[in-house]
Amino acid sequence: MLQIVADDKIPFLKGVLEPFAVVRYLPGSAISNESLLHADALIIRTRTRCDRRLLEGTPVKFIATATIGHDHIDKEFCNKAGIAWTNAPGCNASSVMQYMASVLITIQKENRIKLDGKTLGIVGAGHVGKLVQKLAGILGMNVLLNDPPRERAEGTGQFTELKQLFGQSDLVTLHVPYTTDGIDKTHHLINTGMLALMKPTSWLINTSRGEVVETPALKSAIDKHNIAGAVLDVWENEPEIDRELLGNVFIATPHIAGYSIDGKANGTAMAVRALSSFFGLPLTSWYPGMLPPPFNEELLEKDYDESSGAFFERAVLHSYNILKDNNLLREHPADFENMRNNYPVRREFHAYSIQPGFLTTEEKEKFGQLGFNL
Repeated sequence: MLQIVADDKIPFLKGVLEPFAVVRYLPGSAISNESLLHADALIIRTRTRCDRRLLEGTPVKFIATATIGHDHIDKEFCNKAGIAWTNAPGCNASSVMQYMASVLITIQKENRIKLDGKTLGIVGAGHVGKLVQKLAGILGMNVLLNDPPRERAEGTGQFTELKQLFGQSDLVTLHVPYTTDGIDKTHHLINTGMLALMKPTSWLINTSRGEVVETPALKSAIDKHNIAGAVLDVWENEPEIDRELLGNVFIATPHIAGYSIDGKANGTAMAVRALSSFFGLPLTSWYPGMLPPPFNEELLEKDYDESSGAFFERAVLHSYNILKDNNLLREHPADFENMRNNYPVRREFHAYSIQPGFLTTEEKEKFGQLGFNL
């Protein structure tokens, strides 16, 4: 039978492939060359580095990572070794958009900043960046986009040069893949020079990869009040994160922006479908069954005298209050990896319902665009 090794933290996977394969589940960091000596396929997350050291001398023919990111796969080695691989592009884009909504609402609420009319610079306008652009429109924000690959393909009309974006934006959010070479290299893309272009009132948000931002440069920018603050979901040297930086950023979370249960289900489904297509298994349309309900799924209703802005803030934070994750990480930074591996159920906007009773037509449109059920 087909032999598969899979990360034991990939949700909804256990029992799905067993009718057609022998599946061995291991912690992602414990998957070794020895454990793959009889494996035909590998299903992983970002914590398993797929390179020559792991794969050489094994019969692995196919790798599926149930994540958007694929920088943990040595594509050059896999191509030379004849190992096919796939990722899950866009699987958790809506989850990151929900995370960003909570970030922006929290910055606005805690710092008494009015987002309406502010400029959001989006670096990386792929699956996630496009949804964040949509979110910014719902919030009444202006948007600047930077995405060199898209600009080369589509022309310069809708894109802004990176330095100009950093100089003109009130908030900058990063949604780029992590790359270490080539014309679109993103390793330490955000460094001392780039941060120096930002306004002292501006904010930096990173949900892409920790290595996209140079840690000492960001620490200095915050210490010297060159920027208003930073929000980090990703860190250099995870899970051994910089404790000084942790203490200085406005919001800190343990690499969970894309960790909604909906996003995880999408990633698992894409991995199973791709593997099934490669090996000819009858699971090319598989998707997990009923997802668990949100822990606070009660119907939301606007008070008759509640302002539009106040209800919008309340609804977004009801679905996901980022400060809970922030507080937990600050209290237990050594548990960074455990928090990721055992992240509680977080459902996206579409799992929540809003009573439309006191909503205006404009409010109904905004909530509908976010994905809430009315």
